[in-house]
Amino acid sequence: MQDWNPQLYRQFESERTRPAYELLARVATPEVRFATDLGCGPGNSTELLAQAWPEAVICGIDSSDAMLVQARERLPDCLFELADIRSWQAEQPQQVIYANASLQWLGEHSSLLPHLVSQLAIGGSLAIQMPDNLEEPSHRLMREVAVGERWLPHISQQAAERKRLLTTAQYYDLLSDAGCEVDIWRTTYYHIMADAQAIITWLRATGLRPFLAGLDENQQQAFLAEYHQALITAYPTRADGKVLLAFPRLFMVAMKTR
Repeated sequence: MQDWNPQLYRQFESERTRPAYELLARVATPEVRFATDLGCGPGNSTELLAQAWPEAVICGIDSSDAMLVQARERLPDCLFELADIRSWQAEQPQQVIYANASLQWLGEHSSLLPHLVSQLAIGGSLAIQMPDNLEEPSHRLMREVAVGERWLPHISQQAAERKRLLTTAQYYDLLSDAGCEVDIWRTTYYHIMADAQAIITWLRATGLRPFLAGLDENQQQAFLAEYHQALITAYPTRADGKVLLAFPRLFMVAMKTR
């Protein structure tokens, strides 16, 4: 798969940063000396950590060189590292491990989350936000178009299937068993979009990437045209000419107590 496109990702930076800010607002760890942003992207979420704790050592982790270039330009006083979240190991116990819209791309949460908790200092917090929108029309229609006769030979169904989240109860049990007090909630954002094409622009930077990865330019345009027609039906135009994109997200803040 091609590297992430930071410019495309940042077209909706305000909308992407809002849940990051709201996640951070629920972190109650009083004194933060070391904090890590897992899946930092172009640094929009890392910037929130740096503003919240200006004296702390803030490190951003990402698997995309292109994203890290932008993050380093944006935040020259923070540390950034090319690494896989699954194998990342902190050099010292962290007061905050922050994962905004990154862990949904990874499987094995039943082992990954306890591994992350183990890298917290006592009193430290693991803060997670993940899109929970696989059953929304925006994502269901991607899968429905991809299984059409034209696309089956070109789109790997395994590659296009984002990892399913655990249930809320399973996450609660997993984190409490790992020695944490758990705050968990779900929010649905309603993003006001200019039209159905704007939804595609948003998702080309994220959810559509696995579907487009194996297609050439002409095939990509044909796939997106078919997807666009499906979106027009699923997201009718409102009275003011705009469309509403429902975007559910799952939040967790787990404070390590033992």
